[in-house]
Amino acid sequence: MINLTPTELERYRRQIMLPGFGEAAQQRLKASTILVTGVGGLGGTAALYLAVAGVGRLILVRGGELRLDDMNRQVLMTDDWVNKPRVFKAKETLEAINPDIQVEAICEYINPENVDQLVRVADVALDCAHNFDERNLLNAACVRWKTPMVEAAMNDMEAYLTTIVPGQTPCLSCIFPEKPDWDRRGFGVLGAVSGTLACLTALEAIKLIAGVGEPLLSQLLTMDLGRLEFAKRHPYHDPDCPVCGKPVEVAKSLLATAG
Repeated sequence: MINLTPTELERYRRQIMLPGFGEAAQQRLKASTILVTGVGGLGGTAALYLAVAGVGRLILVRGGELRLDDMNRQVLMTDDWVNKPRVFKAKETLEAINPDIQVEAICEYINPENVDQLVRVADVALDCAHNFDERNLLNAACVRWKTPMVEAAMNDMEAYLTTIVPGQTPCLSCIFPEKPDWDRRGFGVLGAVSGTLACLTALEAIKLIAGVGEPLLSQLLTMDLGRLEFAKRHPYHDPDCPVCGKPVEVAKSLLATAG
């Protein structure tokens, strides 16, 4: 187990005090690597709370430049960074807030060429991308490499959240065999809405790594933040899911045998 420095013991003292947390949970956070995709109002804010919690290494993945209309919700950004690659500013801000962590910034979108390499080195992946093309790629890679994934998305004043553990819970394809009509840029959003979901997303990852609390396993938390209505639903775990179902495992086994 990685030891904590005197500075780290003081920095994280208030959370170490939590019942069932202690230094052991903090050491697990320090030893962990979390992949964060879609570093915007959702992923960037989640990354902020992972950084201040003491996650040892964050890998931030997001292509594209910061736009002025991002500034109502992207708390890692500053006005002078508009029209520059946002992921590098996110890294700079997080390292300034907590110099005891490592932050890697990758100015790319999730794609078939990079997704496996990224997922393989992560203990947990946060799925905060703005489109389902990236989400589907990340979900499939997490299933392949048996990497837990915290799935979070929002639209307007609505949001959902779940934690996916391959082999144990439904995957994203089970939950949404037909994808919601949220796959677009430029939807209306309040920063407080994406921030609310981001805090819960970070909390799910912390619970997984630290071994505290009860993550949302096989449960889908749906939120209507306009009405502050929350509900937990139990999504179907499809045994014939094309991503995580038994036929996939059988095919992998046959391929391994043939090889």
